[in-house]
Amino acid sequence: MLLTSIDPFVQEFDRQFDRLTRQALGWGEGETRGAMPLDGVRRKDDVLLKFDLPGVDPETIEVTVDRGVLSVSASREEEFGQEDRMFVRERPMGTFTRRVYLSEHLDSDRIDAAYSNGVLAVRIPVIERAKPRKVEIQRAEHAAEQKSIKA
Repeated sequence: MLLTSIDPFVQEFDRQFDRLTRQALGWGEGETRGAMPLDGVRRKDDVLLKFDLPGVDPETIEVTVDRGVLSVSASREEEFGQEDRMFVRERPMGTFTRRVYLSEHLDSDRIDAAYSNGVLAVRIPVIERAKPRKVEIQRAEHAAEQKSIKA
């Protein structure tokens, strides 16, 4: 998931790597088993990312930022005893990581995150100079103050 522009070679490499991974694991197009599904929305003053992490202990969630890359990691561990016999397994277990490349217009020093009902919400403020603003148009009071252009 990208929130900024990136080298097209890297984008194509990521796309092909994802395709090969899905193929090797037997997943169909669009399936995200084992991954953290994510929604992202740009609002007036921030970007909100929501990661689905059902059944994850909040103590295992880690959110880090390093050189413009937001990383989210979480773990879901086995919940069964030694005497239990598994007969179907569809829920992935283990550690999952998702990386998002952040735009230079986002304030990575003021990121906050909250976990509730299996959803991790990460809010990233937009830096002030990147927010839309109205530019005031100045008017000349007298015709003599107006500049003319000669051709």
